[in-house]
Amino acid sequence: MRNLSILITLFFVLSGCEKAQKVQKHPLGTIKKETTAVKEKKRASTFTKEKNEEETISRKTTVEFLTAFGKENPETQVIFKTRLGDIKVRLYKDTPLHRSSFIFLAKEGYFNTVTVHRIVEGFVVQGGNSENPLTRRMRKKFDSYNLPAEFRENRKHKYGALAAARNWENNPNKRSTPFEFYFVVDKKGAFHLDGEHTVYGEVISGFNVLDKMSKEPVDTQEWPKNDIFFEVEVLK
Repeated sequence: MRNLSILITLFFVLSGCEKAQKVQKHPLGTIKKETTAVKEKKRASTFTKEKNEEETISRKTTVEFLTAFGKENPETQVIFKTRLGDIKVRLYKDTPLHRSSFIFLAKEGYFNTVTVHRIVEGFVVQGGNSENPLTRRMRKKFDSYNLPAEFRENRKHKYGALAAARNWENNPNKRSTPFEFYFVVDKKGAFHLDGEHTVYGEVISGFNVLDKMSKEPVDTQEWPKNDIFFEVEVLK
């Protein structure tokens, strides 16, 4: 029995190592951490059940919906409010679907339900997901649509760039997730990611806040030990 117990323990240890390697394989893919635990702290959202399903976005109507929405909602500046301070961002007009999608989700209140869920000091700060059940409900509400890549020669992974995360498996066209994003915190840039992820905005103020965020303590899965919630407001 003792030998059997040792073998079982060894199996779970090796399984855990393999799982950890998968988490790190694609550092800017969509969130890998799964848990049934819900953190006590929750954020309010403007999500309502009353919105007509036919009037919102779906996988089938993504481009058509966002093109029309973008014409009616031309804003290009947003502010991320956090406990560490505020970060103001300019969204690019020449990545119209990503800009429109971010404005849409911001106005729907989605980003007010999420947290920073990954920090790699000297590389990136990634957000757009959380353990809040409302986040899952809103993803389901919007049919988990994704976005065609919008790579631009003049939109690079420089310090302060805002870019879209994406799934790396079964995604030959490098389509973006609309829900998860990251900021480049490497002051030398992360140009090896150009052509892999769509860059659709940049920080215009609050670099000091971004730097503080990148130095927050994290757990073994690079999840911040102290929650960093967002309140995203569309400016102009």
